[in-house]
Amino acid sequence: MSAFEIIDLTPDNIADYGVCGYKDIKKHVELRNKIQWFTDYYSKGLRIKAVLSDEGGYQGMIEYIPGSYAHRPVEADGYLFIHCLYVGLKKQYKGKGYGTALIQACLEDAKKTEKKGVAVVTRKGSFMANDAIFSKMGFEVVDQVKPDFHLMVKKFDVKTNDPKFKEAMQENLKKFGSGLTILRSPQCPYTEKNVNEIMATAKDRFHLEAQLINLSDAATAQNSPCPFGTFGIIFDGKLISHHPISNTRFVNILEKIIKNV
Repeated sequence: MSAFEIIDLTPDNIADYGVCGYKDIKKHVELRNKIQWFTDYYSKGLRIKAVLSDEGGYQGMIEYIPGSYAHRPVEADGYLFIHCLYVGLKKQYKGKGYGTALIQACLEDAKKTEKKGVAVVTRKGSFMANDAIFSKMGFEVVDQVKPDFHLMVKKFDVKTNDPKFKEAMQENLKKFGSGLTILRSPQCPYTEKNVNEIMATAKDRFHLEAQLINLSDAATAQNSPCPFGTFGIIFDGKLISHHPISNTRFVNILEKIIKNV
């Protein structure tokens, strides 16, 4: 295994390393928005740790926050909550143990800050780590929602109450009614470019004026009807995407829906 180190990103140094492949603060509005959001929540306990390979440089990160501020529709007070785990930017550095090391660093932080444990939402689909890496570190599935989302936790005391998904997700979905609604949060920098393209396509190709809702704070994200929390596309009261998608994928989804109406 190649040598590596884990460093703490802060509002002062995050621009030097970037996030999720975005490195140019002047070029990428996604990075500027993420840095501002990170700065706003840093005092509340939001932390990002990056893994640096001696040979390959920046190769991934883990982001976590106290559960009461989680940007997912969960009840996880007293836990540290992992928003995302992103490793192996280059293929030759996959399978090097970076993800395990980052999770372990989060667990150690949870113990130092006297949390109940660490929780995370996983899934079989895109944009989230699946169960496997967490299962091997002692995490267990304690809740799940359709289509493929699991809530996993590693507790430091087995008697501690489990975290859980918010029960009101389906009720919250009913609030959006007909038309096209896009939910997004600066927590995930991948939404910026695609959302703008999707809104333009919705108007030009499908004659739909999309309602854009920015989930800028924890309370709003926790009331999201989508278990992904920081993104969702709703059309006529139904979730048609649970995670960020390309403009092409949006067109394919909507054309299929319209064809079957």
